[in-house]
Amino acid sequence: MFTGFTPETIDFLWGIRMNNNRDWFLEHKKQYVDTLYEPMKALGQALFQPFLDRPGNILKVSRIYRDARLHPPEPYKESLWICIRQDVDWWAENPCLFFELNPEGADYGFSLWHPRTATMEDFRRDISAHPEDFLRLMRTTEQAAGQSVTAQLYKRPKETDNPDLAPYFAWKGDIGCIRHQDAGDALFSPGLKDQVADFFEALTPLYAYFNRFKV
Repeated sequence: MFTGFTPETIDFLWGIRMNNNRDWFLEHKKQYVDTLYEPMKALGQALFQPFLDRPGNILKVSRIYRDARLHPPEPYKESLWICIRQDVDWWAENPCLFFELNPEGADYGFSLWHPRTATMEDFRRDISAHPEDFLRLMRTTEQAAGQSVTAQLYKRPKETDNPDLAPYFAWKGDIGCIRHQDAGDALFSPGLKDQVADFFEALTPLYAYFNRFKV
């Protein structure tokens, strides 16, 4: 059961940022497990409950250890995250709902970070064929989330005959609707689970929509 993170969670994350070495980590491994890794797993399991009966969705919980083949010499990450997504080869090319904790606090929401060119071509064809359905989806999602969906834009946007779709034809990647929570009482409360779950619920239709174009 998720009971909230603690100030010790943030202390550990600041500690690993300032002391990214094996000796320091081993001295503080229990703090990592008790105040960061286990609570993150519990939060992930709680947030994943609504997705248990939706085929293809999986829950990923990251570990603190870096892959030495892919990352700089520092052996440990400075953040920990959970991710709800489809079972795909590379998460960055596909939509996900995520929660990430770092020394500054938490970021969570919807992300489609690095979609393939073919994915965005399929997206533009779909919204051209069903403009009202997509525009309704965007209105209801942003109203429920209480904030806008943003994206990295082409310097030269793709062309469309529908002016209502022009902002979306400019989307290139890094599509997201993300909230930030500073380290503090809200982050250390069991109520954080409900706060994130409500945001995920608002964003689930957008997540489901973009899963139609998964690779």
